[in-house]
Amino acid sequence: MTDGNARLMRKAQVGTSRPTPVRMWLLCGFAFLAAAQSAVGDFGASVYVALAAFVSAVLAELFVTHRVHGFRKIMDGSAAASALVLALLLPNYIHPMHAALGAFFAIAVVKHSFGGLGSNWMNPALGGWLFVRFSWPESFSMALEFDGQYGYVQGVGSLADLAIRDFLNRTVFPLLGAELPAGYIDVFWLQAPGIIADRAVLALLVLVAAMFAFRSSRWWVSVAYLAVFALLARMAGDIPFGGYWWEGDILMALLSGGTLVTAFVLLAEPSSGAKSMPGALVMAVFAAALSFAFRYFGGEAYGGFFAVALVNALAPLLRGLERRLFYAQPSEARLLLEARFLLEAPAWEAGDAETLSRGGPV
Repeated sequence: MTDGNARLMRKAQVGTSRPTPVRMWLLCGFAFLAAAQSAVGDFGASVYVALAAFVSAVLAELFVTHRVHGFRKIMDGSAAASALVLALLLPNYIHPMHAALGAFFAIAVVKHSFGGLGSNWMNPALGGWLFVRFSWPESFSMALEFDGQYGYVQGVGSLADLAIRDFLNRTVFPLLGAELPAGYIDVFWLQAPGIIADRAVLALLVLVAAMFAFRSSRWWVSVAYLAVFALLARMAGDIPFGGYWWEGDILMALLSGGTLVTAFVLLAEPSSGAKSMPGALVMAVFAAALSFAFRYFGGEAYGGFFAVALVNALAPLLRGLERRLFYAQPSEARLLLEARFLLEAPAWEAGDAETLSRGGPV
């Protein structure tokens, strides 16, 4: 509805067109696909991490909700989705027990401490990641060392990278007057140690395409985040490393450091963010600026995760402003409804019983 009063009375929406179970189980399927891609190069370790997190999260959900809801709560897929997203944020070589403890913390504490799905103060998967990161920081040492850029930093690539790069440089890139450097192809199927999300960029791109096709997330939030982050990375991303303005590497900025999973999963999740479009866009721009600052000038490879955590923590403040600016309180909404009825129903003053019996003017 376009009427100003109707807009004030409208309930805040989360901006998705799919029911929660559909979104959650869709996310579960593609998150497991990403773990499977990562597992191809680590003898199945990534799958073990994902399975440990999945089982632990389901058990935690049952532990908290089974007395009241039985098995119904785990059917919505929210606990499973949080667990598998958490697995994407963890290094592929981490001990599965650490993943299990992080998933249990994500569900039992982060999700349910304030009432469960829709009331959580932070994205549960992100809360679980912070728990693991600060509890066992040594588990991230190798991932931080490589940061998804091993082939690029070394100026070399795998045999597959060499073959594909040679083909593209002979056929496609001459038309653009450019040449693809070594290591960029390896980023799509990383074999060096790293978080599962960075080792499964191809699967994440499939996830992104599916989310667009099924309209299961607030895609405009993700696009706004990536646009601002890419602009900042291009403008000043090379300066901390001795470079110059407008020399930052956009491709590496977007395909490493967990940027894709930050944009399309963590930030796009409506339950821990703003409800209105203006509020969500403000959060996306703020998160992108923080991600850039943390990653390039703060020395934190996964700065995007910390940025979204900080934005989640500020979400209650933003939601309070949203309610004042965009949505009327229940008493205000009732008064607006009564005023609109009086303006549109002259029969009210004339005492038209037939009109009143039908609940208003025809």
